[in-house]
Amino acid sequence: MSLAPNLPDDGALSPRSLGLIAIGIALGLAVLLPLLRPVLPVDETRYLSVAWEMQRDGTFIVPHLNGEIYGHKPPLLFWLINLVWSVTGVSEAAARLVAPAFGVLAVILTWRLGNRLFPERASHGARAALILATTGIFAIYGSLTMFDTMLSAATLMGVLALLRMDAGGRWPAAVGLGAALAFGVLAKGPVILVHLVPLALTRPVWSLADQPGRASDWYGRVALAIGAALVFLAAWLVPALWLGGAEYRTEVLWRQSAGRMVNAFDHARPVWFFVAALPVLLWPWAWRPAGLRRLAGRGLWGDRRARLLAIWGGSTLVLFSLISGKQIHYLLPALPAAALALAAAPAPRRGWGAVVACLVVVGPVLVFAALLSTGQARLDGVEVMTLGLPTLILAGALGLAGVAAIVLASRRAPVLGWALVAPVALLVTHVALRPALMEHFDTARFAQELARAPDAGIAIDAYPYQGEFGFTARLTAPVAMPGEEALDAWIAAHPQGLVISTRELPLGPPVGEAWLAGKRLRLFRLP
Repeated sequence: MSLAPNLPDDGALSPRSLGLIAIGIALGLAVLLPLLRPVLPVDETRYLSVAWEMQRDGTFIVPHLNGEIYGHKPPLLFWLINLVWSVTGVSEAAARLVAPAFGVLAVILTWRLGNRLFPERASHGARAALILATTGIFAIYGSLTMFDTMLSAATLMGVLALLRMDAGGRWPAAVGLGAALAFGVLAKGPVILVHLVPLALTRPVWSLADQPGRASDWYGRVALAIGAALVFLAAWLVPALWLGGAEYRTEVLWRQSAGRMVNAFDHARPVWFFVAALPVLLWPWAWRPAGLRRLAGRGLWGDRRARLLAIWGGSTLVLFSLISGKQIHYLLPALPAAALALAAAPAPRRGWGAVVACLVVVGPVLVFAALLSTGQARLDGVEVMTLGLPTLILAGALGLAGVAAIVLASRRAPVLGWALVAPVALLVTHVALRPALMEHFDTARFAQELARAPDAGIAIDAYPYQGEFGFTARLTAPVAMPGEEALDAWIAAHPQGLVISTRELPLGPPVGEAWLAGKRLRLFRLP
């Protein structure tokens, strides 16, 4: 049995049409979803603040956050945001398109990889690209300013380079693999090795070559690729480690790589976390029993392409399950493997399954939004009264229109009905909850006041500041965090300064109050 002996029925759609629809959906979600929500703390606000300080202070080799060296993530995303700003000027909208652009690139590379693996099945790669673009988790994180779509693109480039090496490619293919490894390290760190090294080491199991050649030649090329990656990385890493000092060297070389794997200081979860999360990770495409049964065929392991995909996705799942720190988006670079496998599943005959998969999300979201608008539900521990009837009507109408579109699309080609499930659900969710998201997560509400006090100074009290206001307020100096004991001394030394606190302070009435990620912040202006 091979991975895809029979293609699903795509109706009258050509492979090119399927692929272009996939790219169009990925691009549309990458643009629309950020417009419907604020820059989310703490991750998006932090990364945009790092990029802002890089632009403001010219610290392009060693990133900084709030004036301190920031070694938690490599600099590539911050470089690219600044490259875009060199053309557009400093712009929130432009910055928020940089990381999502790599999600679109990952969809294109999945299409290409599918064509490379299954040249005899013209639409397999395009269908896999459509599945990836419309997998809910990929669509969500593909619209965020984070690093995982960049890592996904780097992983796909690495797999394509491994296939070129397997087909007989010599040093150019090895250098290409090295470039992919360096790209992945600059995108998110040494974690790229978790995604690519298992495939490189198990080549005898999945090789597609008629004459694989000697193992020593293969592993020699893998070693050459690693050497090339080190050469590429040295151009940044050597000056960065020198300029960053001992603390930065410890952070980059140990704490943010091996330290996270051995003993997570953040996001520690049980070993079974990712297995339990698979239904969420693969929604909606793996919610079809018929498709899953097809992938469990007894003879499936006889197809070497199936082995490649199983090693790619399975090793990522196992290794990240064993690593101490876990976040659901860590598995994003393995989703193309799942998409290429799920592309072989037979198409559904009706569209009702897609409707149900959509309503599983849309129904509870609309109910929750209705409860929020009446004060009968709570967000971040407080009632939210800002949604109102017009928002509910708009979200409900969008949901009905989306379900109708799923039904109509399923009649033309069942794959299109399923492709609309996640986009419809995500758009309804964002529209329904947008007022609550803006009320509870928008850091720009204090921006106007904060931007007026660069000389007088800004202090944070009783709140673990992580750069939430650096970019949105375009701060030109670091925020002080004096601590409760030293706060009075700071206040005395900074007349006309500003203090943001979660506490009531004897400084008169606050000039502003707002909720931010579960904390009620009060803004005080000093006399």
